[in-house]
Amino acid sequence: MTQASTVILDGGMGRELQRRGAPFRQPEWSALALTESPQAVVAVHAAYIQAGAQVITANSYAVVPFHIGEERFAREGQALAVTAGQLARQAADAVGGRVLVAGSLPPLFGSYRPDLFDASRAAQVLQPLVTGLAPHVDLWLAETQSSIIEARTIRAGLPADGKPFWLSFTLQDEDVDDTPRLRSGEPVADAARAAAELGAATLLFNCSQPEVIGAAIDTARAVFAELNVQIGVGAYANAFPPQPKDATANDGLDELREDLDPQGYQQWAADWVKRGATHIGGCCGIGPEHIEVLARSL
Repeated sequence: MTQASTVILDGGMGRELQRRGAPFRQPEWSALALTESPQAVVAVHAAYIQAGAQVITANSYAVVPFHIGEERFAREGQALAVTAGQLARQAADAVGGRVLVAGSLPPLFGSYRPDLFDASRAAQVLQPLVTGLAPHVDLWLAETQSSIIEARTIRAGLPADGKPFWLSFTLQDEDVDDTPRLRSGEPVADAARAAAELGAATLLFNCSQPEVIGAAIDTARAVFAELNVQIGVGAYANAFPPQPKDATANDGLDELREDLDPQGYQQWAADWVKRGATHIGGCCGIGPEHIEVLARSL
């Protein structure tokens, strides 16, 4: 593992918008700024690029009925996805194309809640996101996935456009039996096998406690070695305290952990790289100052 092999991702969008004073409230979360302050979205993307991010993620995470409501999603979902893609593309193009844009495909029915997944409606929710983002992104990122079935569903809804497919799962915060697990309870080993089956170019773990990510990276790398496949592995943790089982992403604004300042977070990231992680970034509560430290040290 050489220093040059670590791909630096960006950090969280919603918390950074809030910190900068952009329009931000529940339940719309980061989607609110797409219409009320698009220049703030571009500014956050630019801050991550300046900090050293090589991949930025379009601000489409909250463009789902769960956050903006059924009526608004039906009316504006695709247009909001277009805006998210355009704003990220604008920020990337401003630096000459040296930064890739990932199209965020979020949990379609609520973060951390695999029990809310509705297979019968998934394609209906996914299609406007994919159609709106497609002209503007370099790769697809199904992120914060709590279960394998949702990841499979999103993969099935993507066009055969040749763009890399990145898959990111969120993990149980508590370690109950020394087996890293998704929030659905499914073992990470099964998720890694599914990632290989789905043709993922990179498997990530995000929006989870840093403490549980190392074991997930170890497990994924062992599965990929067993399968003899070359798939990148990485992580972008959040700065939240452990979340209750019934938590969702619009319950309220959680406090952030003081120990996960840029230097504290970097210690975890360095450990993940030692374990073989190839892609490192941050999720909720991890900002440009964190990414700058990662880019400089990794």
